[in-house]
Amino acid sequence: MTLIGKPAPDFKAKAVINGKIVEGFSLSQFLDKRYIVLFFYPKDFSPVCPRELHAFQKRLKDFEDRHVQVIACSTDSDYCHKAFVQTPKEQGGAQGVSYPIVSDASKAIAHSYGVLSGDCWLNEAGELETEGERVAYRGLFLIDKHGIVQHSVVNNMTLGRSVNEALRIVDALIAFEHHGEICSME
Repeated sequence: MTLIGKPAPDFKAKAVINGKIVEGFSLSQFLDKRYIVLFFYPKDFSPVCPRELHAFQKRLKDFEDRHVQVIACSTDSDYCHKAFVQTPKEQGGAQGVSYPIVSDASKAIAHSYGVLSGDCWLNEAGELETEGERVAYRGLFLIDKHGIVQHSVVNNMTLGRSVNEALRIVDALIAFEHHGEICSME
C-alpha cells in the first residue's frame, strides 16, 4: 500500500516539544502553512535513533528556511520521549532536539502510514495476537502544504536515513511547484 498522491493520515496525539509534553498535537495544524517531513523511528535510547534525531536537529534551520515542519514519531510513550530529550547526547539521549516528537503508544499512527513492524491478527477466540516487535520501521514522508503525500521511503530498522536526501527531495518538490517542471535535482 502506498500513500503517494493520497491525503496523509491525520492524527491527534501527545508530543514532546522542547522538553514539554503537549496534548492534542496534530498534523493538520500545519496544513496550508508548511510542508511536513514526518519521520518514524523504532525506539528512543537505541543505538541509531538518537543520531538520526540529532542529524535532523543539526539541519533544522535548513528545513525551516524552506517552510518545512520536521516531525518525528515512534511507538514509545510521551514520558519516554520526555526522558529521551532530557538525556544528554553523550549518554544516548536526544537532548537539544526541539522539533516535535510524537508518541504513538497505541501504534495507530505507524499502522496508518504502513510502517508498523510485526504482524497481528484475531485468533479463534477473538483475541488479538501478535508476532514480532510492534515498533515503527524507519519511514519518512514528505507531505505538501495541502496534506498530500508526495514522497515516502521506508527502511528496515538497521538502516538509517540521509538528512541531505530529505532536503534534496524537499527542494525538488519546491522547484516543481514554482517552475512546473519535473526536477531530478542531483
